[in-house]
Amino acid sequence: MKIRFGVGTSSGTGPEEFAALVDRLESAGVDSLWLSELVYSRSVDPFVGMAFALGRTTRLKVGTSVAILPGRHPVLVAKQLASLAGLAPKRVLPVFGLQPARAGERELFPVPQGKRGAVFDESLRLLRTALDRDRFAFQGEFFTVGDAGLGARPARPLDIWLGGSAPAAYRRIGRLADGWLGSFLTPAEAADGRKTIQAAAAEAGREIEADHFGTSVLLAPDGLPDDLAVAIVRRRPGVDPSDLVAGSWKELHRLIDGYLEAGLSKFVVGTVGETPVGEFLDGFITELLPRQN
Repeated sequence: MKIRFGVGTSSGTGPEEFAALVDRLESAGVDSLWLSELVYSRSVDPFVGMAFALGRTTRLKVGTSVAILPGRHPVLVAKQLASLAGLAPKRVLPVFGLQPARAGERELFPVPQGKRGAVFDESLRLLRTALDRDRFAFQGEFFTVGDAGLGARPARPLDIWLGGSAPAAYRRIGRLADGWLGSFLTPAEAADGRKTIQAAAAEAGREIEADHFGTSVLLAPDGLPDDLAVAIVRRRPGVDPSDLVAGSWKELHRLIDGYLEAGLSKFVVGTVGETPVGEFLDGFITELLPRQN
């Protein structure tokens, strides 16, 4: 399997730092840059950031980790992705999620009450239909599209990955997605998730490629910030946050070894704390690029 490492941006990476970050990753030969959907923050919007980074580089791949799909019209999202893929072939890596991690942002992606999962499923089907066909029509519970087409489509079909770690998310990934990007899971939990997704795919008559399983990993060299520790405990009660976030490059390597044993091969690595981004990138390049194959 191809082992790859990408850099994940944080809520502190704003427009002022973004161009320099993109240039550094391109010049260093880093595989990919990943943009989170954090609306109420300094972060660059993921779709705007993807367009900027792809237009500024020739090799760097750019993805979302993750963008929220329910609450957006999937045909508009398909048009954005098709445009990006046409301008930068083989370098667009979309990953979608069910809802924002921050409760205060959920109102920005409105769906009918109690229907978010159903809207997500239908959105994925319509997104795929719009990307895969020259002309299409769609009739669903939430979306209706008459005879339509996006014009130029990607010459190579886009892989659509999903985040999530709930049983329903695993089933959705198996039925509708091309890959999985997990987060805040131990290696053992990630192994179980991969197996559950593969079983759901087989039940749906599908197969997800063996190297289409990955995870986001955080490095906290200055210690885990209190707000993040609280958020992790709230999200993963009963799990020690130190089992999910690496406190040093040595601990990060240990976590990666566990994820590799679990069958994951794609990693989005970010950092939290006071360490300057340049120092983090120095470590990333030195520690992780040699591990790619």
